[in-house]
Amino acid sequence: MGLVGVQENGHGEMGLSSISLGTKNKYKRMNSELSDDHDNPSHNHYQEQRGSNIRKYVFACAVFASLNNVLLGYDVGVMSGAILFIQEDLKITEVQQEVLVGILSIISLFGSLAGGKTSDVLGRKWTMGLAAIIFQLGAAVMTLAPSFQVLMIGRLMAGVGIGLGVMIAPVYIAEISPTVSRGSLTSFPEIFINLGILLGYVSNYAFSGLPAHINWRIMLAVGILPSVFIGFALFVIPESPRWLVMRNRVDEARSVLLKTNEIESEVEERLAEILLAAGSGNADKSEEKAVWCELLRPSPAIRRMLITGFGIQCFQQITGIDATVYYSPEIFKGAGIEGNSKLLAATVAVGVTKTIFILVAIIFIDKVGRKPLLYISTIGMTICLFSLGFTLTFLGKGEIGIALAILSVCGNVAFFSVGIGPVCWVLTSEIFPLKLRAQASALGAVGNRVSSGIVAMSFLSVSRAISIGGTFFIFSAISALSVVFVHTLVPETKGKSLEQIELLFQDNREWQGSEVELGDVEHLVQKQ
Repeated sequence: MGLVGVQENGHGEMGLSSISLGTKNKYKRMNSELSDDHDNPSHNHYQEQRGSNIRKYVFACAVFASLNNVLLGYDVGVMSGAILFIQEDLKITEVQQEVLVGILSIISLFGSLAGGKTSDVLGRKWTMGLAAIIFQLGAAVMTLAPSFQVLMIGRLMAGVGIGLGVMIAPVYIAEISPTVSRGSLTSFPEIFINLGILLGYVSNYAFSGLPAHINWRIMLAVGILPSVFIGFALFVIPESPRWLVMRNRVDEARSVLLKTNEIESEVEERLAEILLAAGSGNADKSEEKAVWCELLRPSPAIRRMLITGFGIQCFQQITGIDATVYYSPEIFKGAGIEGNSKLLAATVAVGVTKTIFILVAIIFIDKVGRKPLLYISTIGMTICLFSLGFTLTFLGKGEIGIALAILSVCGNVAFFSVGIGPVCWVLTSEIFPLKLRAQASALGAVGNRVSSGIVAMSFLSVSRAISIGGTFFIFSAISALSVVFVHTLVPETKGKSLEQIELLFQDNREWQGSEVELGDVEHLVQKQ
């Protein structure tokens, strides 16, 4: 344990001259008096009160940082219903419909790519603000669009904003969260995506009774509201301590760590780990490979990280979740449900299910671990996708077919929300080294958005060619492959600091072996 050993052996000052030794000695003195403090009721009360306040503060930071993800979720949810009325109002073709729905995911990759460099220059939190502004402009253009061409311009702008926001939120939360709660807090963006989808479905149902040339505009305009709160959030949340260290603002980083770590005596140790992780880049930049060069010509450890991070991001989307969400009205229509109101009401049930089950993941991700949830999720999705394909292909449009179709769709989104939905973002935000984290996470987000766009832009055409049921048989087969990927290439990261996870990927056996789930915490966190 090289990172921990530096501290334990008393050589933490080596190469860390920017750490205030006076502050560090203060904590050492505090530790020497620990036994007396434990017997002091007022001290215990102070510690409990401080811990409670810090938990609330970190929770609030995670919530505010996740607000951009409401925009993505709302867009996905609202477009599934709004497209019915856009088609009626603007008389667009089926191909235009596919392009309008899927282009946002493709364009958002440019936002995600730019987000890595932008967040390294502007900082994590101001990148979130920039994302909100760009999305607001795009949503306003879409709301007022008189034609398909103008609607597409707004869609492109919104896509860039969403790409920025989706990429940066998990990175920020992972860098600011204590180790013990990092998994559940980093899952917040996925919660807010689900909340946004549900709000989009509800908006569809609420405004569907208005005239076709007005209702879809109101549906899209409502999406501007969440980004207003992001402006307020920027004055509440702090900057990432790891980004501050990268900019040589060590005192500010220490201040943030004091606000976000319950145990004061661990702050200097955490700061030392961050400084060591970032030290090679800050010590001699002339000898450091450029970030993109290191990503394009990776070492074996970085290659393992890229395979895991990029692969899990792609599998999250190519198993067809966006097809299920974007085109749920089409799926239910194929099962036999008739009438726009009934179709939109059925999609609300999907949104409610997706939102409820994400809470299950939040509760268990730091208790059970990442990998067990991924197993449950991918196996469950495989079964539900196969069931949906079977129902739509062989059971026709009777009441049994409708019931099984709704059950299969709700089951699919439930298993998605329990595992691969949130865990995907947690993993990609915690497995990469500090100096590569923003850029590598951006690459993962690009894979996610490209996969999403391909699925969204091809679903209707493929369904016309081989039937909707046949399409879901394909998704089921891909989901089965994701089970194999999780088993062979995804290690367990529960209970480790970001710096310890970096060491995990240095060991090829642990990276590839599923046994890592049981013994890795004791192996890597010996200091506890």
